[in-house]
Amino acid sequence: MNAIFLILLQTRVLTLDDAVKTATQHQPQMRQAQANTDAARARADEARSGLLPQVNATAQYQRTTANLAPQPGQVFMTGSRMATWDTFNFWSLGASATQLVWDFNQTADRWRAAKATADSQFDTEQFTTTQVVLNVRTAYFNARAQKALVQVAHETLNNQDKHLSQIKGFVQVGTRPEIDLAQAKTDRANAQVQVITSENNYETAKAQLNQSMGVEGPTDYDVADEQLGVVEGEDQQIGPLVDEAVKARPDLVALEKQVRAQELTLSSVRGAYLPTFTVGTAFTDRSAELSTLDNGWNWNASVALTWPIFQGLLTRSQVRENEALLTSLEAQRDLARQQVRLEVDQARLAVRAAKAAVQAAAEALENAQVRLRLAEGRYQTGVGSVIELGDAQVALTQAAAQKVQAEYNVSTARAQLLKALGRR
Repeated sequence: MNAIFLILLQTRVLTLDDAVKTATQHQPQMRQAQANTDAARARADEARSGLLPQVNATAQYQRTTANLAPQPGQVFMTGSRMATWDTFNFWSLGASATQLVWDFNQTADRWRAAKATADSQFDTEQFTTTQVVLNVRTAYFNARAQKALVQVAHETLNNQDKHLSQIKGFVQVGTRPEIDLAQAKTDRANAQVQVITSENNYETAKAQLNQSMGVEGPTDYDVADEQLGVVEGEDQQIGPLVDEAVKARPDLVALEKQVRAQELTLSSVRGAYLPTFTVGTAFTDRSAELSTLDNGWNWNASVALTWPIFQGLLTRSQVRENEALLTSLEAQRDLARQQVRLEVDQARLAVRAAKAAVQAAAEALENAQVRLRLAEGRYQTGVGSVIELGDAQVALTQAAAQKVQAEYNVSTARAQLLKALGRR
């Protein structure tokens, strides 16, 4: 059973830490990234195999004729037996071993390149984790905001119920016209629709949160009222933050290792201009009967030099290709650094703006509450109108929603900043 289900059954309240933990354990993107890392490490082991001894054993049985098949220039001896279709057993056993001695780092650099690629894939896996965490945090804060908007909608509906009850009384005693009652009923109906809409939005946000966590389950839980705290250095200038991001961002580290892997691949390809040295040994035996196979074992040892003198400019073309790939990767790395600087700057500025917006939204909410209180007092004394009362209620609802949005923006901006800096 997924951890999320256990949480729901026990508390019915999902915390931010629980959501992040669940995502890192169950999000399919994480499993895919881990599988890619395992595959890259396996390919590195495959590349290493060329540096190790190669041992082979063979066993062959044939049922064959024994007719002579002379080559041109051979002379049949007088009395040679005639060709027949008689067949005989023929057994052949052998074992051989070869070892690469030196190939000017063709194989060794291929192995080193594969290891660097595997290391790069691991860093890519770490970057996937930061992206998954960002997605979960964003979805979580959206769900939290929608939950807060549900509360705003219910408070608005409660106020409209109170206004409707008061206006009914005023209309019954004749101090207010019937039109005020009609307007109050309309305002209450609209508030009720807003409650239904906000509750639906909350359920949708939780479904999106489930998806970001990589789980399939119900949404009959609540999210905790959590926010991200202050990010260390969020008020610093851009320079120190960019320096930290360049060192810590796993995607940049991955690109650096990809560049190193391509340099090693290029070195390996250039080694094909030069010869390859190998040594080997073999044991063989052949016989018409299995019982006599151990009477005639042969052994040999060999040293071989293989030098591809001309292969139709194949090696030269491969060198040019890998030089171009190296240039492309270096450009991609430099572009990524510029993108990181932009992400850090945008996130830093977004945090600054969001914090200022929270203060402004809080002040606007306080003023809207005062305005509604004054409008209610004016209406009760017969000075104000139902339109003034409705406008004050709408202003309060909008101010409350604006404050919720501002708080959401702060948390998501800080989540973006953490991701941009390469922090978990």
